[in-house]
Order: sequence, then structure tokens, then C-alpha cells
Amino acid sequence: MSIIKHPEQRVGVFIDTQNLYHSAKNIYHARVNFGNLLKDAIAGRRLVRARAYAVTTESGEEKNFFEALSKLGVEMRTKDLQIFSGGAKKADWDVGLAVDAITASPKLDTVILLTGDGDFIPLVEYLQTHGGCQVEIVSFGRSSSLKLKEAADDFLDLDNDPRRYLLNYRSGTRRITTTRQSDSTSSDDEEKDGVE
Repeated sequence: MSIIKHPEQRVGVFIDTQNLYHSAKNIYHARVNFGNLLKDAIAGRRLVRARAYAVTTESGEEKNFFEALSKLGVEMRTKDLQIFSGGAKKADWDVGLAVDAITASPKLDTVILLTGDGDFIPLVEYLQTHGGCQVEIVSFGRSSSLKLKEAADDFLDLDNDPRRYLLNYRSGTRRITTTRQSDSTSSDDEEKDGVE
């Protein structure tokens, strides 16, 4: 994929926090280094807005994480974890993230989605066709939808440099998986256990 990145491009970053958190945890037993990730994703361009979508837990253990993101200039959007009577848990920000990206797109040249979730393919296509935006995906390639990567104008694969994009990374801790990730990350609809 060949795209142009220049300093005057107006960039919006929309972070599917749960998707990145679970990918880093499940593949590498580590946490995401959002400072390096944002720096490389923005690539010296003009950041208009950065927004992260996350779930709060009763214990509030994610408070320090939210504060760290705020110090990076990331605006937090949060909602409570829903626990149903049968014990099932749900927390999904897909619609909120999509609405915010579409709403912001008239003021942006580039939309960067930090997710590997294939459910965002229609959003990518809409932003490209109707918003006239360049759409870039930043995620762990091993847990990202192949069709999402193909739909995007650019894809930054965090698996290519885990030392840079992970905290507490130790080489040799990567899990070996034998099946390829489907078009959407199924773990997004399963239990969401907060953010470290």
C-alpha cells in the first residue's frame, strides 16, 4: 500500500482499546505501549482528535490507565461493563466509535483506526467513499481481520516490532496459534475484563 503522509494532513485517531488490550494480552502476555503506538501512527501529521473507547469495571482498576492516555492527549470515552443475569458480560463500543469517526470525518484528511476488528470494514469503506478520507489501520496483524487490512489504505502491523509497541514484552512469550483469525475478532463479543 502506497500512501502519502505529510505534516499538513489533519488526522483523527479512534482507539478500540479492548481489541488492542486483548490482542496484546493473548498473543504476548503484555500491555500496549500507547505512547509509541500513537507517535508512529500519527507520523508527524497534524492531530485533530484522538479518542479511546473503553470499559469501566466496578473495581476501578483502569483509572491509572485512563489517566495515562489522557496525558498523551487522548480523550476517553467510557461505559460500564454490563453483566447479565446469566453471568454473561458485554461491553461494545463499535457503534459509538463508528459514529464519532463519521461525525469527525468532514474535518479530517486521514482517519486512523486502532483495531483489528473486521466489524469495522463498512466504516472503512464509508469513510473512503463518502468522507473522502484516507483510512489507516493500526493493530496486531496476527489477530486482525485480513479483509479489514485489505480494505484500508495503509496497515501498521504492531507484530513487526513488539518491543516498540508493548510494555513488559519478553521475547519468546508469543503464543503459537494454528488457526487464522476470522473476519472479525470473536473475543470482542465475549468477556471484557477491563484494561491494564
